[in-house]
Amino acid sequence: MSGVKKRPLLGKYIIRGKIKLKTGLRIGGSTLGISIGGIDLPVIRDPITNTPYIPGSSLKGKMRSLMERLLNKNLNKNIGTRNNPIYIHNCSDPQCEVCRVYGSTKTNDEDVNIPARIIVRDAFLTEKSIRILDSLETDLPYTEWKTENSLDRVTSAANPRSIERIPAGAEFEFEIIYNVEEEKHKKEDIENIFRALRLVEDDYLGGSGSRGYGKVVFRVEEVLFRSAGYYKGEEGEKVLFKESIEDNEDIKESNIEKVMEKILSTSDT
Repeated sequence: MSGVKKRPLLGKYIIRGKIKLKTGLRIGGSTLGISIGGIDLPVIRDPITNTPYIPGSSLKGKMRSLMERLLNKNLNKNIGTRNNPIYIHNCSDPQCEVCRVYGSTKTNDEDVNIPARIIVRDAFLTEKSIRILDSLETDLPYTEWKTENSLDRVTSAANPRSIERIPAGAEFEFEIIYNVEEEKHKKEDIENIFRALRLVEDDYLGGSGSRGYGKVVFRVEEVLFRSAGYYKGEEGEKVLFKESIEDNEDIKESNIEKVMEKILSTSDT
């Protein structure tokens, strides 16, 4: 049949672990309902638990942005406005290392949509961090209140503002899923996902990174591979990496490099 297209699913890689904040993190939420004397810039929170979290879109967007720069991709699409442009790379080449992983949308009738192969879940606070943050006396639930000044370059007049952020030391549970659609891309895509996480560690997550916010480390706890046969009930999952983190363990450094080396050296990748 002419025009028939397929998107085979050969399997899924599941990457789980923890994100630890080395410095305070701010990912903005709604300012609706802020009272006089309250926080000018609040963080995003879970509406049910009222705990702050890291949206998957924020982590995915940062990973994509850094990979676009690393691979020197053309920033050819404005997803912002005319007065506030935000340029990203967006193409219809199914071989593009960025678009085939993170997805792209068509910009004209000749282009095609490329659905993302990666899923980045929202990252929520660990139970340990919830207990610790709940016990702090910061006048805010699970976060801290930080006052900063913007200075007029001519008069040196200060314009103070109150910023909410998640304190350094907090830990979040993350999960990233990569859908295998083409065998020839599998190893390179997995490598680039870990490379993107490493780039985030050496950059920042959230806002105000140039002022020291958002330094994070990733600690991978497990990497699983579930083939198409697994979902058909024909075979079990494969544990490619496993390293448990005890509840009382202090995460001091990343293990991304070690995980990359182990995963990419196995015959299963």
